[in-house]
Amino acid sequence: MPDQSHRRNLEQVALATLAVGRVLMQCGARGQVVRTGCALVARGLGATQIDTRAGYSSIEVTVRDGDASVTRMTSVAAIGVNHRLDQAVRRLARGAADRTPAAVVADLEQLQAATPRHPPWLVAVAVGLACAAFGKLIGVDWPAFPAVAVAAGIGQYLRHQLLHRGVNVFVMAVVVAFVAAALGVLGARAMGSATAYTAMIASILLLVPGVPALNAQSDIIEGDPTLGSARAVWVAMLLIFVVAGVVIAQALTGATP
Repeated sequence: MPDQSHRRNLEQVALATLAVGRVLMQCGARGQVVRTGCALVARGLGATQIDTRAGYSSIEVTVRDGDASVTRMTSVAAIGVNHRLDQAVRRLARGAADRTPAAVVADLEQLQAATPRHPPWLVAVAVGLACAAFGKLIGVDWPAFPAVAVAAGIGQYLRHQLLHRGVNVFVMAVVVAFVAAALGVLGARAMGSATAYTAMIASILLLVPGVPALNAQSDIIEGDPTLGSARAVWVAMLLIFVVAGVVIAQALTGATP
């Protein structure tokens, strides 16, 4: 029978492992990356065995050492994409053997607070230019280029503001798709473009969920069909709402292929 101090220490290991896995999930990491990160932390802190179950909105870990075992589960907040924090947490997981469970949790909290983010206006400018560049690849003419850049940039800034205020992600997708598509086609017309409809499509490319779609495929291929299927359904639902926003903009502006 394991003593109470051993069990309490194992519980701290489980909680630290769970915290690392949760942050990796929220950064948009693949299921395999989450399991690897959890295993590095748990074994680095002294556990001899770990089992991890990552769902779309929750994560569960079971850590064992000898006859003692502890299982803990927590919810996962809205999943986004934050590669800088993701890489920092991976480095923390690899160095867990040199820390205590409390130190791992403290370092994790510091990383979440201190990892820098680009200012929203800079992201909006970069996204606008990226969508305009993709627009050129799909046939947008030069008069429509600045219209797409401005429309997509405004759409990205609006997306940031809506998500920051806790608006449902699918409601956000409809609103942003409508605004960006409408601004794109109207701006292209004002600039005398002959590719207004293509400009409308290019203006909403910022909403394409590339990372979640790739993660869904990777999770299924790597043997985690439950998580992969959940992510695939989320991607499909988001695209449906994006299309709804574009259709509304098309109906109101009279844009045709």
